[in-house]
Amino acid sequence: MADALAGLYQQVILDHAKARTGDRPLPAADAEHFEKNPTCGDEITVRVTLEPGSDVIRELAWQGDGCSISMASASVLAEMAPGLTLAELGERTDAFRALMRSKGQGEPDEELLGDAVVFEGVSKFVMRVKCAMLSWVAAEACSKELSVRS
Repeated sequence: MADALAGLYQQVILDHAKARTGDRPLPAADAEHFEKNPTCGDEITVRVTLEPGSDVIRELAWQGDGCSISMASASVLAEMAPGLTLAELGERTDAFRALMRSKGQGEPDEELLGDAVVFEGVSKFVMRVKCAMLSWVAAEACSKELSVRS
């Protein structure tokens, strides 16, 4: 059990929870979406801006309140998203969702997910999977909204 808990709170997760990337307002965002985890109370608003005339993400910012896992997951996502197309963000969201559903049995694609692979240990804790997914689900909703507009 101690190893499982160590996997849950790896150093990268703790670092992102303390020094958060993208935790700020994003005036004039092209899309915004709020998500709340009713089981634990974590909540987050994700905002996305695109490069003008394209579907390339210029910036992903967020503001929220919640556990270290949800805040770190949002930070990792905010670091990863700039420069990705909406389709590439969707591909990474699908891969992250598959990792979270793996219950620790998955083989994460580090090249695709980057630092997000550190959340593999979280997948063993069903109650924490929603925390890790919260910002990704909000970003996915922003992406769908932006895709409909174009």
